Amino acid sequence: MCTSADTPIEPAVATGSPAQGRLPGDLAMWFFILAELSVFALLILAFAVTQQLKPHLFAASRQRLDTSTGLAMTLSLLSAGLLAALAQERVRRARPRQGAALLLAALLVATVYLALKLGEYRHLLGLGLGLEHNTFFTLYWILTGFHFLHVLLGMLILAWLALGCRRGRYGAEHRSGLESGVLYWHMVDLVWVLLFPLVYVLE
Repeated sequence: MCTSADTPIEPAVATGSPAQGRLPGDLAMWFFILAELSVFALLILAFAVTQQLKPHLFAASRQRLDTSTGLAMTLSLLSAGLLAALAQERVRRARPRQGAALLLAALLVATVYLALKLGEYRHLLGLGLGLEHNTFFTLYWILTGFHFLHVLLGMLILAWLALGCRRGRYGAEHRSGLESGVLYWHMVDLVWVLLFPLVYVLE
């Protein structure tokens, strides 16, 4: 009679799940993200401190911004981040083609932010609310403009990652570059989640 000790043990099947304790992405990308977050932190601190010094100016100037547009931009960026995370999961499960489709969807959703932000910039410039109008708009243009450039870079990264998935560059065992790109986009999301209430809502 065969006992449990006699039963052969089958080798574990790799599922593409991340190794215990493994930091996703490349270490260089983590250093880059931390450096960028430090710059954003200084800009956000400057905005918050100046708002305390000039509360009436900031409150009046904030009325010139459309909160619903800011909310729509927030939903666009967060939706793109969700799709990028789902794409990463598909690649982790050795389905890079599905990952590519999700990354392209993330890129498409991100263009909503792009269109809304460019429309907002055009509207404000039409009203004469440029960089030198007052302290609020000086900081508004610096903060949102710097973030806008990061979104553009993030969209280029998403396109590059989608192409890499289509070409089989990323897979269950080779996804560090993909993880780094998705991490960058999450950084873009995180910064905007802080900027939206600070610039558009809080008084």
